[in-house]
Amino acid sequence: MSTPPQPPPQPPQQPERQPEQSSDAPAQPTAYPYPQSPGGQPFYAQPTLVGQPGPPANPYLQQPPYVPGGVPPAGGAGGAGRAVLWAVVGALVASAAWAAGVFLIGGRGADAELSGYTAPSNLCTSADYSTFQDEYPEADDDPVHNELEHEALDESYCSLGLKKTGSTYSDAYLSLELGLHKKTDPAPEFTARWKNYGSSHTDYDVDTVTGIGDEAYLISQDSTDSSDSGSMDVTIAVRDGWVTYTMNFNIYLTSYDEDQDPPTLAEVTDWLKKDAEASLEELKG
Repeated sequence: MSTPPQPPPQPPQQPERQPEQSSDAPAQPTAYPYPQSPGGQPFYAQPTLVGQPGPPANPYLQQPPYVPGGVPPAGGAGGAGRAVLWAVVGALVASAAWAAGVFLIGGRGADAELSGYTAPSNLCTSADYSTFQDEYPEADDDPVHNELEHEALDESYCSLGLKKTGSTYSDAYLSLELGLHKKTDPAPEFTARWKNYGSSHTDYDVDTVTGIGDEAYLISQDSTDSSDSGSMDVTIAVRDGWVTYTMNFNIYLTSYDEDQDPPTLAEVTDWLKKDAEASLEELKG
């Protein structure tokens, strides 16, 4: 008995093929409000392994607004933004407190302590050097004087020759200088210059003088030894508040000079002290 013929085997049924979506077609919306990955899954749903790079940054996320000075707004940058903002505010408050402190304690803007002093246009006729006139009665016919008037400093200067009776030329010289310091307290530099004068000038003696101004020094060098040669250089420097005043006497002796009997150092020192004190009283008005 023969077997009836069997129908040929059918190929397995293929699943229905979905039409391909064009790359130009817009992405289908999802239920996730976050940016989607190329596979249609939200970025946060993709696990990130330790040591592996995380999901790429989304360039379409809104960036924080630009703020001049680089300080983010307090509410838009989280805790870090607030910390930076408070740091800046703290620095501004500290700066304001420092400025107020300088103002209150009297910094560079403090008022000058001039105590009524004025700088005359001709110090030669305004200062007192009368004690020298007993030794040198002849007046200088052409003394040198000048004046500086500036918002930071008023200054008067005088230089004159001293003559004994019958002398043709000056036997000694006297110079005077008054300074009214209107912007800066001269005390530190005054002390550094005059108290330490002997450190930078050899053969000079420095003595502190009391009773004249707030601070005074006598600087002297004498090599005359009561002979017909040598020299004598004596200065008194006084500071009264923000006012400085100096008087300098000097003499140079040679065998050709008419004056063979110069005053002693003690005499000159006494004259300078008396005339400096009298001059400051007159210049104070």
